[in-house]
Amino acid sequence: MPITESTDAEFATRQRYARSAGAMYLLTMVTALFGEGYVRGSLLVSESAAETSRNLIESNQLFRVGLATDLLTFSGVVVLVWALYQLLQPVDRRLAALAVFFRLVELGVHFSAVAFGVAALSLLAGGEYVRGFNEAQLNGLVGLALRAQGAGLSLGFIPLGLGSAVFAVLLFRSRLVPRGLAAWGIVASLLLAFYSFGIVLSPATTDYFYVAMLPMFVYEVGLGLWLLIKGVDLPTQRGA
Repeated sequence: MPITESTDAEFATRQRYARSAGAMYLLTMVTALFGEGYVRGSLLVSESAAETSRNLIESNQLFRVGLATDLLTFSGVVVLVWALYQLLQPVDRRLAALAVFFRLVELGVHFSAVAFGVAALSLLAGGEYVRGFNEAQLNGLVGLALRAQGAGLSLGFIPLGLGSAVFAVLLFRSRLVPRGLAAWGIVASLLLAFYSFGIVLSPATTDYFYVAMLPMFVYEVGLGLWLLIKGVDLPTQRGA
């Protein structure tokens, strides 16, 4: 249902929540692209565990910065989800809570995935725990840890997409943003969730990576810019 008229104070508060959410959408998008596109994209070689291990040894600090950036991204998502809940719970508190629960599951999976990246670096650091492995075995273990990290990041997109879809439904119902943008968000979010679920059923699903990711990128950047610059279209009852 559309949000009813509000006082000046309520209007200002909701605009702060909207702009906080917009800022977090954009900031987390930048940090996520850095961690995934630049760091992992330049260091991880899917066809060669040995080459990946060499890259991590030579660019150890860059990979650590990437892991730290991931943690910043996920921490930013916490703020984003809080702001969206505060903004949308007047529309439907139960649905807003459901969206939050989905996103919290996402964050649990994604935070846990970072541990596999840390484990890969620990394997390459040497020590008594890895003395029994030859170079090929060690490279294989590193590759396995990084694949586990990638799997965790991918699986986290399932609750991410579902939670994002519920928030988009609330945005559509509330008319706080253009309904076309909210409708796009519903489709893009569900597409991301279905894509990630499809990876479990068939590795060939990864061939459609950009088909699933680009609509979500457009939605989150578009919504982030709208919320940050314009805010929400909330009727006010001036002087109430």
